Amino acid sequence: MKSAEGSIALENIFQDSQQLIAAIAQDATSGEILMLAWMNREALELTIKTHQGTYWSRSRNEMWVKGATSGNTQHVRSISLDCDGDAIVLKVDQIGVACHTGSPTCFYRDIELVKK
Repeated sequence: MKSAEGSIALENIFQDSQQLIAAIAQDATSGEILMLAWMNREALELTIKTHQGTYWSRSRNEMWVKGATSGNTQHVRSISLDCDGDAIVLKVDQIGVACHTGSPTCFYRDIELVKK
C-alpha cells in the first residue's frame, strides 16, 4: 500500500480490532469492479501475507478466504488505501467468477436513472 508519503502502517488504518474497512476487489487487467466485501485488521494482514483475498463476513461473523469452498479464488496483486483511510482497492487476478450467484461480477444489476 503506497501513497505519496510512502507506505501506510496497519496501525494507521485500524483504530481497534473490531473496526471494518470496505474492500473493493477490482480485476487487475480489465479494471472491472468485481465485488465489495469487508476486512478487519486480521483479514487485511492475511491478505498481505498470502496474496489471497481474505475477508470478514458480517453475516457469519467469521473470516473467509475467497474461493476456499467455491474454487473461485483471488490472487491479490496490489492494495491501495483511499485518501480518507476508510476504503481499500485490491487489484486481483480473479480465477472463476467473483459473485456467489455465479455472475462474473457482483455488480450486474443496473438501477434505472430518471430521465432529465
